[in-house]
Amino acid sequence: MTNSSKHQLSTSRSNLQRRDLLKLAGAGGMALAAGGLGLSRSAFAAEAKSVAFWGTATLDIGDKWAEFATQAGVKPEFTDNGNDLGPVIARLAAGNANDLFDVGGFQGGAEKELARQGAIIPWDVSKIANYGSVWQWARDIPYLKHEGKQYGIPTVVNADSIIYRSDKLGKVDSYGVIFDPKMKGKVAMEDAWINSAIFAAIYLKEGENKSIKDPGNLSESELGMVMEFLIKHKKDGQFRTFWNGWEQGVQLVANEEVDAMTGWEPIVYEGRKRGLKVDYAAPVEGYEGWANNMVLLKGADERGVTDAAHQFVNGLLGGLYGCELGKARGYLVPTDNNLVYAKAHPDEYKAEEVQALGDHVKAKFNGKVFWQNARPDNFQLYEEWWQKLRNA
Repeated sequence: MTNSSKHQLSTSRSNLQRRDLLKLAGAGGMALAAGGLGLSRSAFAAEAKSVAFWGTATLDIGDKWAEFATQAGVKPEFTDNGNDLGPVIARLAAGNANDLFDVGGFQGGAEKELARQGAIIPWDVSKIANYGSVWQWARDIPYLKHEGKQYGIPTVVNADSIIYRSDKLGKVDSYGVIFDPKMKGKVAMEDAWINSAIFAAIYLKEGENKSIKDPGNLSESELGMVMEFLIKHKKDGQFRTFWNGWEQGVQLVANEEVDAMTGWEPIVYEGRKRGLKVDYAAPVEGYEGWANNMVLLKGADERGVTDAAHQFVNGLLGGLYGCELGKARGYLVPTDNNLVYAKAHPDEYKAEEVQALGDHVKAKFNGKVFWQNARPDNFQLYEEWWQKLRNA
């Protein structure tokens, strides 16, 4: 992959830090155990109906995989992939990832590149009965398909915007608060273009009527306009800081260093736990949508486990996984099967909480949403521009 070592770090720093918030200990133990027994992936898969699942840490449900396996009829061996798309793509294209893993769970946007490289193969959605239950707007995520073929299955979705102190600012409903001169020194953005560049692009497109086609996949000229806008505001002292990692994000609010910042919804919940009057904006310009998607690695086909991989993904959309992931992390699997499952298992899950989570996320997507793209066409230019902003 061209210049991957140079450009991979800040591309997904945001998501690495996001996952640090929720990462579970012990991920990947089963895969290591398989290796310890001296079994190859092919031999292990032949002895038991299993799939090697190489996913973001927050997709892991720990001990609940045993119950999942009983219900779905296939046993996942989970390994944390770190969620950094640079190394993930490198290991798939030129490393040994396809020798080890069958299904990947990645931040959306890399499907086209991986498909072009032949590192992943299309899904056959006719073999995923529960795919029909996936909400239409999730099925319409733009980067799930390449050349008419389905390369990504949306498994976790949400949308991000602005964290703000409502006791100080009242109601905030625009990214304009981040760039308002009256807020100079009291606002912050994240030190990652994967989120901050799209937030600025959404504001410029919708708030200032700038000519931007897709805030998540900026052309060279659009990217230059967005980054020059951010660099000017940085030089003017608009930003208290560009924060890095959820702990710093929480502290910026908790220590009253900022009154508003772009960021992730879990920071709001953490701030509330600390007794702060913190809210999450529903911006008039629209949200930044994101998704973790399942991809089928070519190695699964070589080992003859594609049917098991389809069965595994079908299980992810069956209800148990969505209920458990929502309960553990507040993340949403976009299917009504979650609520059906919760109602059938009231001792484990509260149907009203499952309903509330679904309604909350649906409400975001009922308005304008611009999809985050972890691998835009000009991603190397993004890296170069972001370094210019850091140095400004």
